[in-house]
Amino acid sequence: MDFKNKDIISINDLNKEEIRYILEVVSRVENSDCSQLCKGMILGTLFFEPSTRTRLSFESAMKRLGGSVIGFSGEGSTSRKKGESLYDTIKTVEGYCDVIAMRHPVEGSARLAANSIKIPIINGGDGSNQHPTQTLLDLHTIRKSHGKIEGLTIAMVGDLKYGRTVHSLATAMGLFNATLYFVAPQQLQMPKDILDVLDKKGIKYFLAENITEVIDKVDVLYMTRIQKERFPDPIEYESVKNAYVLKKEMLKNAKQGLKVMHPLPRVNEICEDVDCAEHAHYFQQAHYGIPTRMAVIALLLGVLK
Repeated sequence: MDFKNKDIISINDLNKEEIRYILEVVSRVENSDCSQLCKGMILGTLFFEPSTRTRLSFESAMKRLGGSVIGFSGEGSTSRKKGESLYDTIKTVEGYCDVIAMRHPVEGSARLAANSIKIPIINGGDGSNQHPTQTLLDLHTIRKSHGKIEGLTIAMVGDLKYGRTVHSLATAMGLFNATLYFVAPQQLQMPKDILDVLDKKGIKYFLAENITEVIDKVDVLYMTRIQKERFPDPIEYESVKNAYVLKKEMLKNAKQGLKVMHPLPRVNEICEDVDCAEHAHYFQQAHYGIPTRMAVIALLLGVLK
């Protein structure tokens, strides 16, 4: 399967076989010396929004492949501050590197960038829309922890309206015969367009408002942060910011083998006493971002097939 010079913009652009193939390459990368694969190549990291894990893991991934990294975090130090358009920024950076990882607050920005240049673009998150490499590392995490992806039951909890990670993960898990529980206040439930896609594909899902309703039923409890920066109304945020707080005592009735995941950063939705529980898997999940992004970069640059 050839991914050379392709873009990774949305998980919806990948079919089940392509996702499986990428995950196999992730496993190969984990168990191989890849330190010279991208020697002489450059990754551009264009992060118009704050990021810790995504940006640093992309940089670490490229350096572990033997390549170099240029880029910025926050547009305040760039010509965007002077009024330069996204198109002009992208067209300029195209000449400086071989592949670009980009995060931007506006939905559709990654697609616009990909349509504007010839080198590969990897979407590191565009507004509340998509975050495909997060989904790939989530799938890798699930496969490593459960030995499979197919046929699992997953609860996604918290901000499902604005959370791009759960939008991508829900549609991806639908390809693998998952049963999904969406746990959120009514005003933060999974958007109708995502539910419509799941309905069209015949994916089984349930809406809930309480973690305790589902904790004994699921293989993965995927917690998310209530994202203050996505709310147009601060009053609405204040009304829901502490809607879900996972405590260790709540895991006593958990299904055997349950793993608690979180795309991070967390604020107060997972208490620190959960960190020492056997179910906690979110820091390991973050670490899987490196081999996942190594695999994606190597595939797009054509140094792995």
